[in-house]
Amino acid sequence: MTHPENRPWRGILVATALPLREDLSVDHDRYAEHCAWLVTNGCDGVVPNGSLGEYQVLTPEERARVVETAVAAVGGERVMPGVAAYGSAEARRWAEQAAEAGCASVMLLPPNAYRADERSVLAHYTEVAKAGLPVVAYNNPIDTKVDLVPELLARLHGEGLVQAVKEFSGDVRRAYRIAELAPELDLLIGADDVLLELAAAGAKGWVAGYPNALPRASAELYRAATAGDLGTALPLYRRLHPLLRWDSKVEFVQAIKLSMDVVGRYGGPVRPPRVPLLPEQAAAVRAATEKAVAAGLA
Repeated sequence: MTHPENRPWRGILVATALPLREDLSVDHDRYAEHCAWLVTNGCDGVVPNGSLGEYQVLTPEERARVVETAVAAVGGERVMPGVAAYGSAEARRWAEQAAEAGCASVMLLPPNAYRADERSVLAHYTEVAKAGLPVVAYNNPIDTKVDLVPELLARLHGEGLVQAVKEFSGDVRRAYRIAELAPELDLLIGADDVLLELAAAGAKGWVAGYPNALPRASAELYRAATAGDLGTALPLYRRLHPLLRWDSKVEFVQAIKLSMDVVGRYGGPVRPPRVPLLPEQAAAVRAATEKAVAAGLA
């Protein structure tokens, strides 16, 4: 899909899992191949250094190189790095690094070192916007304890600080309130297991997890859902939902990486403090993934 030049966050942008070798070092060659494979198989771009990319446990050197690797693999217009950091100055530096690498936009969580109030949130986004790239807000009140409610998003957008929001709260009712308060703010699906509901509500993109393992089926689902083709979307959504719901669980990184392994991609290990799935969790993910493969969805 060709994006409008000024809205490169539209479409399917995959929050990429990061391949780690058995010694837990980053396999940049494998990561470059994975980014290119996703685009070849129907996705519009990638989001390195999101939570699925385990950015919190990367060194600064690793984090910068991951962005550069993605840009070299698929082109900067297709890359929207996560630039979250505890401090606003550090988040701005990551946004500046993204700009230097050739990226077209960045994704930013609110301050997450503490439960920030509205003034702190505004100051944080103001600082990062100074880097000059369009900012997509990332609302994840479950993990950050800071909720970018529709009224606050409308203010951030009205002040020119954010152009879109990855909405992960799980509350699909917010889509309609956001559209009322800030009709030009693009809503992006932020959790795989509410894809159909947010697509029906007018979402313009999907910052996605499970396309790491099932890109073609995921792309078919997204295109059908956003086109209003429920005859195609609803049965496919029901078949994929046993996997998609893992994107909203604490163990989402491990689950998606295991699904990648099952379908013949490389998922590999995770870095501590994450630990492998419990046996019953791994069995559930493996069974659901094998069922998807048997149904021709891989």
